[in-house]
Amino acid sequence: MSDDLLKAASEARRLIRTRGHAALATSHGGWPYVSLVATACDVDASPLLLLSDLATHTKNLAAEPRVSLLFEATAGHADPLAGPRLTLLGRADRVDDARCAARFAARHPGSTVYAGFADFHLYRITIERGHLVAGFGRIAWVEGGNLRFAADASLLAAAEPEIVTHMNADHADAVRLYARNLLGRAGEGWQMTGIDPEGLDLRRQSETDGETARLDFPEPVLTPAAARCILVALAEKARHRSDQI
Repeated sequence: MSDDLLKAASEARRLIRTRGHAALATSHGGWPYVSLVATACDVDASPLLLLSDLATHTKNLAAEPRVSLLFEATAGHADPLAGPRLTLLGRADRVDDARCAARFAARHPGSTVYAGFADFHLYRITIERGHLVAGFGRIAWVEGGNLRFAADASLLAAAEPEIVTHMNADHADAVRLYARNLLGRAGEGWQMTGIDPEGLDLRRQSETDGETARLDFPEPVLTPAAARCILVALAEKARHRSDQI
């Protein structure tokens, strides 16, 4: 894969990992039907959806599992069409996976209220292709095998709950510094909600809503030991910036 396609794939995954909602297109009797859905993703960036059996889009999936998802980060652009967006083509499959369900709940804490209802189920999107528009003249199709993070991160995925719990319980100061000094995010109460090979997810819950942030790693992390090294290094970098303030 060329350097340009590698960059496009990385940017596409980042859109998936940083967005909490997307437009979902399903087939409704042959007609395109678009709805807004909450999203999370697996460690390889495959999107995760928690859907009600009663929703029209879920009924559509029962007849035709092929879907399209639009992720966009156009807020703040004077012209929204100048902002990055990603159109995914894929297939939605219902899954019974506690680890994936936990990742969705971490991204959307409010979902725990209804996640256990009998008519709500988790769906995982198998990515077939992605069409990225990253800016003027920066447009590319990326095949699914290149778009998904392909390296084996199973050890990191298995250790994710322990890593997140440990960081929030024993290193809350480091998490706060990640948010404040590395990402420029204000406020107290930041917590880590997830870690994957390409970065970590943070969340701060306020009285009215939740704020999320993403801290990218300088290089992929595949094991708990490697995760520990990068988390320590990022904490040291954040503390160094505190000394300079």
